Amino acid sequence: MQHRPLGRTGISVSKFALGTLHFGAWGNPDHDAAARMIHTALDAGINLVDTADQYSSGESEEIVGKAIRGRRDEVVLATKGHFPLRLGKDGDPNLRGNSRRWLTRAVEDSLRRLGTDRIDLYQVHRPDPATDIDETLSVLSDLVRAGKIMAIGTSGFPAEQLVEAQWVADRRHHVPFHTEQPPYSVFVRGIEADVLPTAQKHGLGVLTWSPLNSGWLTGKFRHGQEIEMTPFRRVVSHKFDLDLPGNRRKLDAVEELATVADEAGVPLTHLALAFAATHPAVTSVILGPRTEAHLTDQLAAADLRLDDDVLDRIDAIVPPGTTLNPADADHTRPALADPDLRRRPPHRR
Repeated sequence: MQHRPLGRTGISVSKFALGTLHFGAWGNPDHDAAARMIHTALDAGINLVDTADQYSSGESEEIVGKAIRGRRDEVVLATKGHFPLRLGKDGDPNLRGNSRRWLTRAVEDSLRRLGTDRIDLYQVHRPDPATDIDETLSVLSDLVRAGKIMAIGTSGFPAEQLVEAQWVADRRHHVPFHTEQPPYSVFVRGIEADVLPTAQKHGLGVLTWSPLNSGWLTGKFRHGQEIEMTPFRRVVSHKFDLDLPGNRRKLDAVEELATVADEAGVPLTHLALAFAATHPAVTSVILGPRTEAHLTDQLAAADLRLDDDVLDRIDAIVPPGTTLNPADADHTRPALADPDLRRRPPHRR
């Protein structure tokens, strides 16, 4: 397994990382099976394990913590905070976001669930328009200096906010963000236009997630087949709603990509994983297996490299910078989501 520098942190991480979104109630509730998957990944040379407090309402972190006991020093342990632990619950508005108040508690809770004294990479899971980035960087810097966090990163931040954060860190003498974690796949290429060049310019490590686009790039969803709505797919139903033009376009693109994979002599899954790891800005591709069979199959793609002819054919099917279903970006900027931010108040017109 190839290892690559994680930005400018001095940490090296594997080309593939193990994501644990599906560990627990959201996917595979068998804790022993999940632990075996973690050990299989470590034995295969993966050293980066990525989780989040939100995944299965903290259950994923607990699974990871138990599984890495005795192997903690082998693992670059990454987790995230921002969301409330229970999706869809309004609850207390202060039990979420990127404020000092919430992140201080979220980090302590993650340390407890993970059973460790340090988090190697702590990422804010999404931007928070209600919190000044100076406030967020301030608390994360304090946690780094206290030894509870080794490095800090973002997830789902647009390019301009990555630049703003670098500017604020420099002028306010905070620890800067070291990484960004965006979605990236053959079907979700929007970050090629701005986020990936920005990461390269500022020396950020990039950990990409959903390289198989929630299963679309395994070839399991084809024309004429009904999509089974699992508990997780119901949470992210926009990724599978065939009433959306982007998802219908995926059905056509899967057929075209399957032909490319067949002619290249590789499984479509491996083609998709190799594509995600090819961009020079990408440090590590986070795998999201639900079963050990999924993991074993995905690990087999670790040494695959696509030649220029194959990459050109992929570009012809999904052009660079294109995201077939915009909702797959998983973050809508407030300026687009809230109509009040686009309309001048009546008394000022």
